[in-house]
Amino acid sequence: MKAIWYEKQGPAAEVLEFGELPTPQPAPGEVRVRLHASGVNPADANRRAGRMHGGMEFPRIVPNSDGSGVIDRLGDGVDHRLLGSRVWLHFGQRGRAFGTAAEYICLPHELTSPLPEHLDFAQGACLGIPAMTAYISLFQRGEIRGKYILVTGGAGAVGHYAVQLAKWGGAHVIATTNSEPKAAHARLGGADAVIDYTAPDAAQQILDATEGRGIDHIVDVNAVDNSRLCLQVAANHAQWVSYASGAGLEPELPLATLIRKNLCLQGLYLPGFTYEMRWIAQEGLSRWMKDVPDAIHAVDSVFDLRDTVKAHLAVEAGTKLGTVVVRCDTE
Repeated sequence: MKAIWYEKQGPAAEVLEFGELPTPQPAPGEVRVRLHASGVNPADANRRAGRMHGGMEFPRIVPNSDGSGVIDRLGDGVDHRLLGSRVWLHFGQRGRAFGTAAEYICLPHELTSPLPEHLDFAQGACLGIPAMTAYISLFQRGEIRGKYILVTGGAGAVGHYAVQLAKWGGAHVIATTNSEPKAAHARLGGADAVIDYTAPDAAQQILDATEGRGIDHIVDVNAVDNSRLCLQVAANHAQWVSYASGAGLEPELPLATLIRKNLCLQGLYLPGFTYEMRWIAQEGLSRWMKDVPDAIHAVDSVFDLRDTVKAHLAVEAGTKLGTVVVRCDTE
């Protein structure tokens, strides 16, 4: 099969190689997916570059963890009805050497989910880790109907899904961004209010949008840089879920405010969740896509497999609106 791989960490143009690798065969409990599209997340670029991920997990790595395609072969013990299914998948390159930047991938069937017929494969590649993270950030403790939800980075891959899912869940949604194009993207997702977090009165604008009540639940993209703002706008007993820490790893966290507001600050690292919790998220996302067939699965740009270097550079540029996708069906 045609694939992209790297055998050392470093800049994309220096370490990513394109060529032929043996086509994998599924082990018991696995399916093989004929990949049509691969989604590139910041974590994929960081792993390849060696940022926040020290050392190579395997001697050779096919990058990228999210993707979509068609199940074309089954391992022993897998329900035969899955053969030929259109699926989206996550964790392709999590604990495995071979991710989705290839024509085929083998992985446990539990990591695949049905791809609705109304979505194309590029849209399906957007789901994966961003949609799973957004769902768990919002719903792991139950209903959010009627709550005021703050989504920091409401135009990002996770944030845009969080905005849409929160609206589906019946919440009032406030998003933060730092530019008008990103603000427009967040509004397109259904945000009731979008605030420029760089504004001197950003906290007051957020509180005004809640009619002074404060934020009940926060889905946060950067626990370090956003800690002051989140603490200012959180209501008493708010839930603050952060799935990333940003470049700085040592926040100055005013614990007195955290304690006096009875806040719950939770980190969210998707690989650390149980299979059962992730399956609940997969099922929830299927319900959402059925209920909201016109949901937005934002594709920023699409590159051919042999141009995966350009795809990684597009992610690292930090200007994307949506997911950078690699086409894996090279013929």
